[in-house]
Amino acid sequence: MVSVAILGHGVVGSGVAEILLTHKQKLFSRIGEEIYIKKVLDLREFPDSPIANRFTKDFEEIINDLEIRVIVEVMGGLHPSYEFVKRSLKAGKSVVTSNKELVAAYGAELLAIAKETNANFLFEASVGGGIPIIRPMNQCLVANIVDEIAGILNGTTNFILTKMIEDGMQFEDALKLAQELGFAERNPAADIEGHDACRKICILASLAFGKHVYPESVHTEGITHITLEDVKYAEKFGCVIKLIGRVKKLSNGKIDIITAPMLVPAKSQLANIDSEFNGIMVRGDCTGDVVFYGKGAGKLPTASAVVADIVDCCQHFKERRFLFWTDGNSSNIIHVNESIFAMYVRVKGADSIAKAEKIFGSVQSISSNGGNRVAFTTEELPYGEFTKKLQQLAADGVEICSTIRIGNL
Repeated sequence: MVSVAILGHGVVGSGVAEILLTHKQKLFSRIGEEIYIKKVLDLREFPDSPIANRFTKDFEEIINDLEIRVIVEVMGGLHPSYEFVKRSLKAGKSVVTSNKELVAAYGAELLAIAKETNANFLFEASVGGGIPIIRPMNQCLVANIVDEIAGILNGTTNFILTKMIEDGMQFEDALKLAQELGFAERNPAADIEGHDACRKICILASLAFGKHVYPESVHTEGITHITLEDVKYAEKFGCVIKLIGRVKKLSNGKIDIITAPMLVPAKSQLANIDSEFNGIMVRGDCTGDVVFYGKGAGKLPTASAVVADIVDCCQHFKERRFLFWTDGNSSNIIHVNESIFAMYVRVKGADSIAKAEKIFGSVQSISSNGGNRVAFTTEELPYGEFTKKLQQLAADGVEICSTIRIGNL
């Protein structure tokens, strides 16, 4: 019998407990031992739970229990999650987490501790919820040199953009609907401002390229400035707008990483990933493009990935899983101004296209419904050069309404 403790009995934590209880026989057949929930840490009472007698409010009961060999951290947030996970690893207990904020902030440190104590620190559910991505990248694609990773990594923003694209809803109305349906939090800032997607692409970049990428080092934009007008222009250009986390390895060995809305060509495999679904494209030198698709959040999808990591820990007590990257200091990340993209620009003003051609050179105008509101796209150029030219255009009397990167995906 393998005793585990679950830290947190919220949406994901209760899902983990449910799967461990209802799939007991299936899991037993995989590892030859019962996975037994010995303790659940939560400040609330759950008298109707089938394991109500195993709840505790004191972490010390868990950390000091020598029988508990796997800690499942599904509390979320940084504190006290970080302190609990660090202590658990130092005590030689393996840890499984779905906490992308924790992994993005402290992944390198916690992996190093796990290595020192010969424990496992696994976090499959931290990026794609129920979508397998960490394990496939670490095992199935190990023969590849990863050139690029790009993905729709946040279901809330993808749901909102889908409603804007398909139903013509305004951003505020789509956000309200997402909140009513449970796809968005009461405070949706982490989602709509891009921070959630940024943490996830940081984890994938750290895994792919071997050095920890901190979210503070990544240029991040959300979707709050996207309008229905942008959505319609994108459609005329043969694209859809998606919030994309992307990291690309450059020829000089550095990486270009960003989280921002992008115009995604309709032919891209990411273009048709809609509603609350996520999609992650890994571009390898041997496989080409491999796309992982599914629900990136939700009680049972996320809990399923957590339980898979628990099983992995149970199978590797004597020989830890090799999952590791070193600490980083952002020296391998180029500045956003060096990042090269073609750009979409929506403007207002007389002779806007003629003025844009004078400054940008070749531009492609997107047909409008008349008037002095138009949009155009530029050739690829460094973002710093783009912003300087944009300032020149504004100084020439053109009102800049919106700018969005065009993803070569």
